[in-house]
Amino acid sequence: MFDKLTERLQGVVESLRGRGRLTEENINDTLRQVRMALLEADVALPVVKGFVDSIRAKVVGLEIEKSLTPGQMLVKVIHDELIALMGAGVRPLNLRAQPPVVVLLAGLQGAGKTTSAAKLAKWLKQNERKKVLLASTDVYRPAAILQLERLAQQLDVGFYPSDPNKAPVVLAREALEEARRSLYDVLIVDTAGRLHVDEEMMAEVREIADAVAPIETLFVVDSMAGQDAVNAARAFGSALTLTGVVLTKTDGDARGGAALSVRQITGQPILFMGTGEKTEALEPFHAERVASRILGMGDVLSLVEDVTRNVDREQAEKLARKLKKGKDFDLEDLHDQLQQVQKMGGIGALMDKLPANLVGKAGAASPLAGEKEITRQVAIIRSMTPRERRYPKTIDASRKRRIAAGSGVHVSEVNKLLKNYLQMQKVMKSMTKAGGFGKLMRAFGGRMPLR
Repeated sequence: MFDKLTERLQGVVESLRGRGRLTEENINDTLRQVRMALLEADVALPVVKGFVDSIRAKVVGLEIEKSLTPGQMLVKVIHDELIALMGAGVRPLNLRAQPPVVVLLAGLQGAGKTTSAAKLAKWLKQNERKKVLLASTDVYRPAAILQLERLAQQLDVGFYPSDPNKAPVVLAREALEEARRSLYDVLIVDTAGRLHVDEEMMAEVREIADAVAPIETLFVVDSMAGQDAVNAARAFGSALTLTGVVLTKTDGDARGGAALSVRQITGQPILFMGTGEKTEALEPFHAERVASRILGMGDVLSLVEDVTRNVDREQAEKLARKLKKGKDFDLEDLHDQLQQVQKMGGIGALMDKLPANLVGKAGAASPLAGEKEITRQVAIIRSMTPRERRYPKTIDASRKRRIAAGSGVHVSEVNKLLKNYLQMQKVMKSMTKAGGFGKLMRAFGGRMPLR
């Protein structure tokens, strides 16, 4: 997310190198570039105008601290303005009410409401220890009801079996009664969407909201929708008493304009952002961290949280002990590490949180670049026998052909995996000799102090 915006703003900063002072004269061109960068990122025009005017008022005539360059000062001002733009009023989900707390999701069709409902249920179960009931009122798309039911089974959370022959408002009332009867902490209601905003949809979602009196009414918006997201935000904001926004599909959006626009248009904070298709790919929205990502500073804190939350501590300690005893890092170990990366959303999700100056180096150096590449390498390793995984040197030409056939790839892919494995084995050996691997594994195993 924000790739194009980050690239443009970094260019703006570079253009200020060597300037001793930010003046009206040299700031005009810079702000024009900032304006163009935001417009290209699909940020709404009124938001761009207010943002640029605010920066201008703060930077013109600004005295540069001796320890900073004009570019660095501008970055600080832009960073502060981005936080103000996206972060005013950012808060945790409001769960301080008599159970069941009702969370209503509204938005256009295809915005990701159903998957967001499941992701939110998992987040509440894991992070807040809540008993959650999922319910769908989308009677126009029976597949949506089935999808939500299967996701609920997968996550081991409650699901209210919606009857497509009943009115949506009736289903919402029945789901609320079931949540009360079965002592659920939270009821998440998924509503129907349309391809475009229409009065019939708005009337229906208003009726559902009146029937269940939600504590949180969240507007779910596709980050790739661009100006359509802004128009939908206005319509839903006028029809419902929105309390927050869920920004979806941020992993597939290189522009990020919706994140900068929706907050101001709805007047409500972004509470969560969806970062992938998997049910764990949901993050609470932190304006400071997102602002840092936009400016290419990375989001190392979120990266550390991902690692400590997803990495198997026991497995990490076991690998550390194994290497400490002088045993080789084998393909079974590589398989486990690849799975850990997949749990964290793949290489792309990790790279997105690294500072821009490191991404190029890490991307060029990584032998595991790309989600598809990781999946392919896991498949190749799974096509090997346990002995081949433990003793990779036994893999000769005939074995390579068998492994390639078993995993559906060319022999060259098997050779590539083995070459990458040897590189990683050398890295592991050098870290073990330096005494740093055990500390690294223990840290990634969940001992990093985050609070």
